[in-house]
Amino acid sequence: MQRITLNNGIDIPIIGLGTFRAKEKDVYNAVKTALDSGYRHIDTAMIYGNEVEVGRAIKDSGVPREELFITTKLWNSDQGYETTKKAFDDSLKKLGLEYIDLYLIHWYKGEEKAADSWKAMEELYETGHIKSIGVSNFNVNHIEDLLKTAKIKPVINQVEIHLGLPQYNLQKYCESMEIKLEAYAPMQSGGIFANEDIKKIAQKHNKTIANIALKFLVDRGIIVLPKSIKEERILNNKNIFDFSLDENDQIILEKQCNGMRLFPDPDNCSF
Repeated sequence: MQRITLNNGIDIPIIGLGTFRAKEKDVYNAVKTALDSGYRHIDTAMIYGNEVEVGRAIKDSGVPREELFITTKLWNSDQGYETTKKAFDDSLKKLGLEYIDLYLIHWYKGEEKAADSWKAMEELYETGHIKSIGVSNFNVNHIEDLLKTAKIKPVINQVEIHLGLPQYNLQKYCESMEIKLEAYAPMQSGGIFANEDIKKIAQKHNKTIANIALKFLVDRGIIVLPKSIKEERILNNKNIFDFSLDENDQIILEKQCNGMRLFPDPDNCSF
């Protein structure tokens, strides 16, 4: 699995398994299947309600802890200095781990909340209980607010990115700050599967539509988190390193941009 280096020197697999809305037996089986087939990067969050099952699958996989990259996230209602530390401890216990590889502020909820939460996360980072810290669903202005008081720069900004919402401007800014972009919903929550243009490209390369969508993002240096509970798709999603998109493919794929969001705009998040 291809890996990239974050601004703190830690490597992360460029493909991870997303677990949004996956619960109980489904998420356990998905994580176990992924780890058994070579995935080493798993993404979850407190609000997903599946940290216990994710942790159980990690333990049962038998994969050495040092080979894994595990992400979880701080929910909005837990933001703040003391509450962040408690929320992190709760997630750590649910996952059954001694440390988390990446801990993210899940959504921007104002400059003060972000600053207080980040201070707590920096302290946990210094103790080694978190190996990397970052943000999720942060626009440029949100990152700028955070950096006013941050001592440690985020390593990652996890946001909605797909062919319809390529986030070129956000990527340009984040790259200028040495922050990697990480894509959730990289296949538009399944919205690309009926796209005839992408289907033709997939047929040309003897690949799936999902492979094309993921390859397009990975070629831009974006970490991707395809979510699935189906074994066939989990296995297939990582098979993107044995072909190349040509110039004509790129032109067609870039034309898929329509600016449509599937999830809330971080500037207008009401929860």
